[in-house]
Amino acid sequence: MFNHHKVEIEWGGRPLILETGKIARQADGAVLATYGESVVLATVVSAKKAKPGQDFFPLTVNYQEKTYAAGKIPGGYFKREGRPSENETLVCRLIDRPIRPLFPNGYRNETQVIITVMQHDLENNPDVLAMIATSAALTLSGVPFMGPIGGARVGYINGEYILNPHVDEMDESTLDLIVAGTQDAVLMVESEAAELAEDVMLGAVVFGQQGFQPVIEAIIKLAEVAAKEPREFTQEDHSALEDAMLKLVESELRDAYKNIDKAERYAAVDVVKAKVVGHFLPEGEEAPQYTAEQVGAVFKSLQAKIVRWNILDTKSRIDGRDLSTVRAISAEVGILPRTHGSALFTRGETQAIVVATLGTGEDEQYVDSLTGMYKEKFMLHYNFPPYSVGEAGRVGSPGRREIGHGKLAWRAIHPMLPSGDQFPYTLRVVSEITESNGSSSMATVCGTSLALMDAGVPLAKPVAGIAMGLIKEGERFAVLSDILGDEDHLGDMDFKVAGTQDGITSLQMDIKITGITEEIMQIALEQAKGGRLYILGEMSSALNESREELGEFAPRIEVMNIPVDKIRDVIGSGGKVIREIVEKTGAKINIDDDGTIKFASASAKEIEAAKKWVHSIVAEPEVGVIYEGTVVKVADFGAFVNFFGPRDGLVHISQLAAERVAKTSDVVKEGQKVWVKLLGFDDRGKVRLSMKIVDQETGKEIPRDDAE
Repeated sequence: MFNHHKVEIEWGGRPLILETGKIARQADGAVLATYGESVVLATVVSAKKAKPGQDFFPLTVNYQEKTYAAGKIPGGYFKREGRPSENETLVCRLIDRPIRPLFPNGYRNETQVIITVMQHDLENNPDVLAMIATSAALTLSGVPFMGPIGGARVGYINGEYILNPHVDEMDESTLDLIVAGTQDAVLMVESEAAELAEDVMLGAVVFGQQGFQPVIEAIIKLAEVAAKEPREFTQEDHSALEDAMLKLVESELRDAYKNIDKAERYAAVDVVKAKVVGHFLPEGEEAPQYTAEQVGAVFKSLQAKIVRWNILDTKSRIDGRDLSTVRAISAEVGILPRTHGSALFTRGETQAIVVATLGTGEDEQYVDSLTGMYKEKFMLHYNFPPYSVGEAGRVGSPGRREIGHGKLAWRAIHPMLPSGDQFPYTLRVVSEITESNGSSSMATVCGTSLALMDAGVPLAKPVAGIAMGLIKEGERFAVLSDILGDEDHLGDMDFKVAGTQDGITSLQMDIKITGITEEIMQIALEQAKGGRLYILGEMSSALNESREELGEFAPRIEVMNIPVDKIRDVIGSGGKVIREIVEKTGAKINIDDDGTIKFASASAKEIEAAKKWVHSIVAEPEVGVIYEGTVVKVADFGAFVNFFGPRDGLVHISQLAAERVAKTSDVVKEGQKVWVKLLGFDDRGKVRLSMKIVDQETGKEIPRDDAE
């Protein structure tokens, strides 16, 4: 009934199984992939023909985690999966980035990849498995795809690289790196690292690429028996149109790209484009030789070639810089004095206003993932409004790009944050991109570092980021530091490196061509290090270490630890005691199961009052210590005094005063403040107090001779 095929290999100490022909048979390609006991289904459907007039490749990747995969029912009112989580969006990008460059130029048929996580063994992260399943499904589908690709996660524990570490091993690892590529080329890298050196990062990329070779071989083996007939697709030959266009406007287009100012350059390019359109698509001509799409596509590729030739020939760039110079930098902090921390970071025509906000435990983000619920103490949100590039456009919920750029900056900063014990605040950073021309994500890293230090967050070290580019034609290549937006679009690589003066904290790489060598990556990493150190130097003129004090408007948090068996006393029956403390003192209080109590308030006085109150509940009174108390009851045989939190003790009539007392009420009245010394406890554990050996005016003990 089923034309079922499968391959199985041992990979990284676990079985990897790829199956096809049994499930989702109406899709163009479908692969069920199992690693350990994690299972994903990847499907590919590509339209039979392109929509008329379409001038881009409509590829969408949808990765979805079903809660049944981990034996859970979704939270919330509707009890079904809703909009994609941040993690699902990031994995969509992770898969999209390495597969997109492998579709041939000119392929415009709508293509959709859907990957569903069907089972999660809580040991093997399904993200890399999803990438492998997608690669296999595309390779089998008959769709023109120059794959297959492989992918792997690389950890670094005790100086050794680990291929595909288990979920629980990641806590020990100083590196979380995912690499994807083909048999001979790396296409994508995404990572977070604990200040690792350039050669360690490069070694991890090479180790990962070698590590996924068996996977590519397994996909090829499956394709040999299960692949569909390749679809007919011939790339259009535009060489004649390109030659004609070059003859018409080459010198004008080269001149247009000599404009250093972005707006002037775009205006000059538009003039050249108008000339091209007027020539090849004359108004009134019913059957022009070329379509508008063809003219547009060739002009675009010509722009890329002109820029690339100029750079390789002259070693000079669009804006007049040489290959390694970073654009002018301006950094300011405290620009919004009522916020907890703020920074304005400008590099060339890229600018970010970054604001840090400090919160309490109540502000932590609850994240529901397949591996379980966890609390996130650091959030970084990146916003890219259309005005930043001089356009009018839709403003709505964050798109995939905004979520991806925010996470990249998050990874860059995260390794440098203080631990919760050291700094018990929840942190939210928002980066508003106010101008953009190349690498706003790296401007966000620099601005975040400054805003957090401005807020008094004790960052281990300042962090900066830089975006590198590459132009490669045959054997000739040029590595570019701090790329412009145009160099990103027209170049062959976008290589973002963030870190401190001592090492890399995040590396993200997207490569549009095959054949980037280890040597090129090494040059790019070394050049990026020089750029990063320069940017850190420029940032230090605004602030080079965290402020000693928190801002005037930031909440104060203090921590206190109490014995676990005292937690119930502080909370009280039905929360009565803790509610009263919060109400009377004004401080917010958060108690963890291990006895850690956090007090939060903008006022140090409120925190002190709450701490004192809790201390009085949990501490034990000490024998021989003098306490101030209040008389709560007067009896014939003495007075009961509340002297330590909720504790009362008896001052026997014989201990009320130095002289003999006939009647208790002659000496004390209810509600009176008195000084008492704790003498000890009687046989039944009752508290024994004395007033007569304490000077009631000063609260000091009366020397023994005077007391007798």
